[in-house]
Amino acid sequence: MAKTKSKFACQECGYISAKWMGRCPGCGEWNTMVEERETTGSRAGGWGGVSRKKQQKAVPITQVEQARQTRADTGIRELNRVLGGGVVPGSLILVGGDPGIGKSTLLLQASFQLATRGVSVLYVSGEESTEQTRMRADRLGALDERLLVAAETDLTAVESLVEQVEPKVLVIDSIQTIYHPDVGSAPGSVAQVRECTGQLMRLAKERGVTVIIVGHVTKAGAIAGPRLLEHMVDAVLYFEGERHHTYRVLRAVKNRFGSTNEIGVFEMKSEGLAEVSNPSEMFLSQRPSGVAGSAVTASVEGTRPILVELQALVAPTSFATPKRMATGVDHHRVAMILAVLEKRLGMFLQNQDAYVNVVGGVRLDEPAADLAVAVSIASSFRDRPTRARDVVIGEVGLTGEVRGVSRIEQRVAEAHQMGFQRVIIPEKSRKGWTPPAGLEVIGVSTVEEALEVALGGSD
Repeated sequence: MAKTKSKFACQECGYISAKWMGRCPGCGEWNTMVEERETTGSRAGGWGGVSRKKQQKAVPITQVEQARQTRADTGIRELNRVLGGGVVPGSLILVGGDPGIGKSTLLLQASFQLATRGVSVLYVSGEESTEQTRMRADRLGALDERLLVAAETDLTAVESLVEQVEPKVLVIDSIQTIYHPDVGSAPGSVAQVRECTGQLMRLAKERGVTVIIVGHVTKAGAIAGPRLLEHMVDAVLYFEGERHHTYRVLRAVKNRFGSTNEIGVFEMKSEGLAEVSNPSEMFLSQRPSGVAGSAVTASVEGTRPILVELQALVAPTSFATPKRMATGVDHHRVAMILAVLEKRLGMFLQNQDAYVNVVGGVRLDEPAADLAVAVSIASSFRDRPTRARDVVIGEVGLTGEVRGVSRIEQRVAEAHQMGFQRVIIPEKSRKGWTPPAGLEVIGVSTVEEALEVALGGSD
């Protein structure tokens, strides 16, 4: 006989407790413990009811046949770039992002492009009816007979649909709305998300179907549910950007079949998401000239260098503790650069509020943008604008030195292609390559030298 017992699971980290607690001992969050009913015995479903069809044997790795996976072209170059060249058959892909950011729009457009290339796609929506999905497809112009849609939340019914239509790509929108009938907890709970993702992973590997699932995010920006969810899938893509801005960035934080540093840039329009083929031109299109506090740097995202504008505003504070705010860059590195400017260059910033922003909603994770942050802060503090055609690249150390950065040739080449006339780089990065003709490359060893070059005069 099957027996049912209760347990309490944290909806943030997955911690399991036999009794309810106001605060989770695992992650420290309040009011996240939710009661779940677990069935044990002969009728227990999920992984306990899965039988092993075939006993596996261990073989030398040299005798394992090399699998040649042919990727399917999604028809969206920016999405192909992030995925590593297209979708791999039998892979499980997780796409996360804020509500209304454009996840469903992107996947419906990608499903349509795949369908037009002869790939059968099953789009399962647990949040919208088929009529609502058709309305969105009409607006996007994404109508094709090979694109099948269904409104279903029962995972067993979804598996039956897969057996009937045998699609090559399965889209689940979203995993928080799907439930397994053998799991007693509510849809969206830790147990349901974990079990449904496990079943979809088995479906993808056994049938060779590419499964793409949409995941909701928490207030902190992480995908809702336990971190185990990200470990189970083959690729994790985050759709970033502000809903009040038109630009969106698709970033891979995990990819077993490609690079995790690639990004794709899109622009949200009335007819859907449009690819941005030249992000540098887009990010610099509205840059003001002759204004203090602005600097341009070259960031490498995967295989592509991108020029972005950094803006800083330094103003006297009326409070005892000055405010430090950073958007698009790590605020800890901004605080470190402010300390370097105070200690090594004698700038008195203790009574100044400092705001640093990366224009366009891009997030810079590499230290090559340190020198541009320092130049923009010093430019605002001294009220002296930088040259309009300068690009600043370099990592700043605690002693005030400017350290070399990787892939300097690609960064400088992108600056030359965008029409910049001068590039300020670390002195150690000048060796071993030849700069493009007509571009002045200046090497600096310290932050003080960089400020003398960048703020010595302006156009």
